[in-house]
Amino acid sequence: MRRTWPHLWLLLGVLVFATPIYITLIGSTHDASTIGRGDVPLLPGPHTVENYTAAWVSGGSGRFTVTPASRMLLNSTIMALCIAVGKIVISLLSAYAVVFFRFPGRMIAFWTIFMTLMLPVEVRIIPTYQVIVSLDLFNSMAGLTIPLIASATATLLFRQFFLTIPEEYVEAAKMDGAGPMRFFRDILLPLSVTNIAALFVILFIYGWNQYLWPLLVVNDRSLETIVVGLAKMIGTGDAQNEWNVIMAMAVLALLPPVAVVIFMQRWFLKGLTETEK
Repeated sequence: MRRTWPHLWLLLGVLVFATPIYITLIGSTHDASTIGRGDVPLLPGPHTVENYTAAWVSGGSGRFTVTPASRMLLNSTIMALCIAVGKIVISLLSAYAVVFFRFPGRMIAFWTIFMTLMLPVEVRIIPTYQVIVSLDLFNSMAGLTIPLIASATATLLFRQFFLTIPEEYVEAAKMDGAGPMRFFRDILLPLSVTNIAALFVILFIYGWNQYLWPLLVVNDRSLETIVVGLAKMIGTGDAQNEWNVIMAMAVLALLPPVAVVIFMQRWFLKGLTETEK
């Protein structure tokens, strides 16, 4: 009985999280009138191909059409990859500098970076927007990604990991004639692979789910992201929404982050539970 309760709670959690996804998946296979009546069946319908084709090719056919899902998925993927890779690269280099170099004010620099955790994008959105406009990065992929690249959290995590590297590794590298960049490339990076993989999954999903900043900094429909596009497809008041196409779009929006999690699951778990030295 002691082993039964954890499984029951786990099953309940799966049902809570999976039921809305299942309803969305089933709703994407029916027509708009069926969903509009509120009686979505529990079995797939006959309109799967036309719903997903409408979402993928045209972004819907009603009053609230958006950029096709194919384009928005590409934009979101590029944005999420740039944010994840950029955050990891900058955080690796900044943590490396703070831990392995001795220079005046290095801890002040670290705590300054750490204090930015209290200032998320939503808090500093107006000055950030002004900077982007001043640099003529409005309506560009650079404007979408650059303000979101710096990450105090990733810098802190890499710093804590680098502090566990034995000092003997540094001394052995110096005796071997390795310079700072060779030590970073040949020793630190291989040791950090699992940490990088775990952070990549988290940061990719963080970038994928961005809504407020893309909504503010982009009004060019060719740069629209899937999260913003989904919100624009949902009308207000008495508007007639194409819920079948919206649900198909939502299912398509789930696929890339789910694929990243599945593909990197082994590395993600190792990065959270193990430390390679």
